[in-house]
Amino acid sequence: MTEPTTADGYPRDPEAVSRFVEHFAAQLVEAGLPRMPARVFTALLASDTGTLTSAELGEQLQISPAAVSGAVRYLSQVHMLSREREPGSRRERYRVHSDQWYEALTNREAIIKRWEDALREGVTSLGPDTPAGRRLTETLAFFEFIERDVAAMMERWRVHREKLFGTS
Repeated sequence: MTEPTTADGYPRDPEAVSRFVEHFAAQLVEAGLPRMPARVFTALLASDTGTLTSAELGEQLQISPAAVSGAVRYLSQVHMLSREREPGSRRERYRVHSDQWYEALTNREAIIKRWEDALREGVTSLGPDTPAGRRLTETLAFFEFIERDVAAMMERWRVHREKLFGTS
């Protein structure tokens, strides 16, 4: 009996893949990602090509086309996957990239900027010397601190990634 293989010919135990997908997806759910997007993202991450169609995701995860669609919509909005059209077809493939974590964190930086702007407005509206204004000022200072560290960390990652993988 031969071991199952991927489309690229790599040996693969479907049960082991399923266990990994469910285990890592559970970790992502614990961190705040919705369950179905976590499962879809992990299935893509675990595929050798980093791409799967809606039908392939549905079959692998035993979920409905509507569940795939909702998960893909969410993951697209948070920049954790991209959509690609298959040449000559109306069918889409969904792809995770090797830099998906970088992209997701970079997108978070834009969100933090918007939060900072809203907090500044809140401090002005509530008054910087009120208890609420001081709390908002401290929250703003926290986000400004995090933003600086994330930007520096992402630059260090680009250099480190280049050394490890030779890609930028």
